[in-house]
This record gives sequence, C-alpha cells and structure tokens, in this order.
Amino acid sequence: MGYFSNKAVLNKTSVKAEINEQVLLKGLAKSDAKAIETIYKNNFSMVQSFVLNNNGTYDDARDIFQEAMIVLYENAKTDSFVLTCQIKTYVYSICRRLWLKRLQHLNRYTSPAESLEETVAVEEDLEYQEKLNADFAIMERALGSLGEPCRSLLEAYYLQKKDMTDIATSFGYTNADNAKNQKYKCLLRLKKLFFSQYNIGE
Repeated sequence: MGYFSNKAVLNKTSVKAEINEQVLLKGLAKSDAKAIETIYKNNFSMVQSFVLNNNGTYDDARDIFQEAMIVLYENAKTDSFVLTCQIKTYVYSICRRLWLKRLQHLNRYTSPAESLEETVAVEEDLEYQEKLNADFAIMERALGSLGEPCRSLLEAYYLQKKDMTDIATSFGYTNADNAKNQKYKCLLRLKKLFFSQYNIGE
C-alpha cells in the first residue's frame, strides 16, 4: 500500500512540475517578466559553470545564455513546439552546442563539437554540472570567509587576470615572487576553508 501511495505522490509531483514548465513557456512566449526571471534563476548558474569550466568568462556565459533564451522564446511562440524534456535540459543543450561551436571558431577547442555531443549525454553532463554548481556555492562561501588581503589577491589573479607584477604593486609587496608566495599561502587557506565547509555540507 505504501509503495503505491508513494508512486502516486511521485506521479502528482511529476505532473505538477510538467504543468509548471508549460506555464513558464507560455509566460516566456508572452514576454512575461516573472517567467523570464524564473527561467534565468533556474538555469543561468548551470550555464555559467559550464562556460567558466570550458575556457570562457562570465560575459561569455551571459551572451550564450541570452542566445539560448532567444531560441527558446522563438520556439515557445510557435504553436507546433512541444518540449519533450525539462527546460533546463533544453537550455543547457543549446548553450553547450553554441559554446562548443564558438570555441571551435576561436580555435580553443580542437575536437568537433558534434563528436563530443555524441560521446557525452546531456543528462549525464547535467548531473555533473549540478554538482559543480553546489561546489561553486561552497567555494563562494569559503572565499567570503577568507578575509583580506587574500580574497582580493585571489580575485585579482584568477578573476581579473592580473599578473604577479601588477599584484605586487597593487598590494604593496616588494616583488612578484613575494606576491606569488602570498598567493600560494592564500590558496592553502582557501582550500582548507573549502573542504571544512564541503564536509559540513555533506
């Protein structure tokens, strides 16, 4: 009895989620701000993680996501369009294809995008990306707990792409080697914070 009642609950949940997705698509087709915002909140971090981990930047992720939203918007306005998967799967699939093609164009990726699409299933990749999203959230918390000057130093190096000479000047170190040593110490502290918070999350 318990098995069937649980199955019924799961079916109701699945139907509810499916209806919600259709509502979002209809809202998108009508340019409803709430629907657009919801789709953005539910999907952008996933796309951002993928692009950042594949030679891209935050701006690249934003551009690719915008292109995918336009594709979804144009399709949602078409009466014949039927979404046979979750919105996140569809958006991710479009973004992934667009980004791999752009990497090919920029010569940052040598293998054909089509062959990679065949070898890695989108659903499997989504699970990996969702884990990455969770790890990114933990990393952001760890970075927030790191304190100064470590936080700013690591952001200057990894996010702003500054070289060690510039960092040494900005942070008052005598030379690039001293700045590099400090960066190494900061990374060790960040790693320790990350894994302590990661274990708590587990």
